[in-house]
Amino acid sequence: MTATRRPTPAVYRRRRLFVLLIALALIGGIVWAVIAQPWRLIADMFAAPEGDETVSTPLPTGDPTSAPTDSPTPEPKPTETEDTGPKPCDPKVIEVSPVTDKEWYAWDENPQLSIRLKNTGSVDCTFNVGTNQQRFEITSGSDLWWNSTHCQSDPAEMIVTLAAGQEVTSSEPLVWDRTRSREDTCDSADRPRAPGGGASYHLNVSIGGVDSPWTAYFILG
Repeated sequence: MTATRRPTPAVYRRRRLFVLLIALALIGGIVWAVIAQPWRLIADMFAAPEGDETVSTPLPTGDPTSAPTDSPTPEPKPTETEDTGPKPCDPKVIEVSPVTDKEWYAWDENPQLSIRLKNTGSVDCTFNVGTNQQRFEITSGSDLWWNSTHCQSDPAEMIVTLAAGQEVTSSEPLVWDRTRSREDTCDSADRPRAPGGGASYHLNVSIGGVDSPWTAYFILG
């Protein structure tokens, strides 16, 4: 049987010293790693430099193979404004009446004639009350004595707004000179005069194509 040789005390001391040195080296490395953080230095080497916007720009999402396309900008649609103003009157809601300043005239008085109209509707509306829309006729029986359009000069239109239920009368009356009218005698000074002495006459009026349903009766003295 071979006897085993035991290490000497000096060998044991050298082994302990070697193990201690290794342990110190490991501990020192760990402490250095914690303090120095070398992985942060490596990361900083690849980090984008400050102020470089091209690196910090986020990547586009979606299909990476599809290229962006320019979408046409839709043209703005015109804004439609609703017209809330009064509309033209329905002739059915316009009531027209003839008006004379008297019912009996002396031999030296000329009748003054007017038109009265009323908006019988429930809403405001516009109506042409110009002289180009007015017609006055004076008859005696079936005989037409005078028509205001025979010798009318410079007819003009005038659009007015009639409130619902409003009644208006022409501001300036038309004067009949008590003569017979004809288109070929407008400048004549000797047109026939209408007989007086109690003769009766009727005034018919029309405006904007709306006729009065009745007449105004008067007598010439």
